Amino acid sequence: MTAPQLYITFPGTAREALGFYAEIFGGELSTYTFEDFSRTDGPPEAIAHGVLNGAVSLSGSDAANGEKSVKIEGAMLSLLGAAEPEILHDWFDKLAVGGQILDPLAPKPWGASDGQVVDRHGLRWLIGYESVSSSDGK
Repeated sequence: MTAPQLYITFPGTAREALGFYAEIFGGELSTYTFEDFSRTDGPPEAIAHGVLNGAVSLSGSDAANGEKSVKIEGAMLSLLGAAEPEILHDWFDKLAVGGQILDPLAPKPWGASDGQVVDRHGLRWLIGYESVSSSDGK
């Protein structure tokens, strides 16, 4: 079964945003302009469709004329356990550049480590991992 994939409509910043995520998460980024798709409902250089395939996959485009751009409330993109702790800390720190840390990525009272950050494109991320327990049960 295929999991849902987030498709984000950006306010004219899709090229910069998808490039930002590609720099953080790696992977292969493909973008196509309105002109590539013979669309006339936006600027020719605007992104009509972009796909980042990699450890974290995202898709998006620029909003067409009259179309609303992303505004997500009451939802987060969760990367809980999506990579090794060192990588998750690196992603968190990079997403925070130009954004806002809501809750630092740190150990929590329940034993796991997690944190929340809103990146500079307005997406809210929940990043964390379970603590690694020693083999002797301590």
